[in-house]
Amino acid sequence: MSATTLSIRPATAGDVPLILAFIRDLAIYEKLLPTVEATEEKLRATLFPAAGTPAAECVLAFSGVTPAGFALFFANYSTFLAKPGLYLEDLFVKPELRGRGIGKALLVHLARLANQRGCGRMEWSVLDWNQPAIEFYESLGAQRLHEWTICRLTGAALAQYA
Repeated sequence: MSATTLSIRPATAGDVPLILAFIRDLAIYEKLLPTVEATEEKLRATLFPAAGTPAAECVLAFSGVTPAGFALFFANYSTFLAKPGLYLEDLFVKPELRGRGIGKALLVHLARLANQRGCGRMEWSVLDWNQPAIEFYESLGAQRLHEWTICRLTGAALAQYA
């Protein structure tokens, strides 16, 4: 990065509008905006509940005072390692701020957090057409797991088992 200071901090309930804006920007980039059902109310209830455990955590990156990106993640578990893991659900850096080390700083921040928490691994998914992201992740040492396919139950397919 240039002389502008990069900072990363945990999100707070007051950041929910910014988190939602980043989610929408990510969905636009991934051509998935029509699928976004997140609202400020839903995010506040799941990330910053009045009682109970948050469903996920979020960190925000700033270039100086300008919001630059975010990473949203949660704990998972590896039975083979018998250790917790960290699953990165979303990583996004504003297009005009890419190439300045912000994405790398977010990933390094989470990798350090995973190590501090005793995690055996950190995982995430990447769209198969997103070659710039794939190359970026591989440049950091990430391995693609070609033998695994993601399966998902959602909407009516999930609701039928209610």
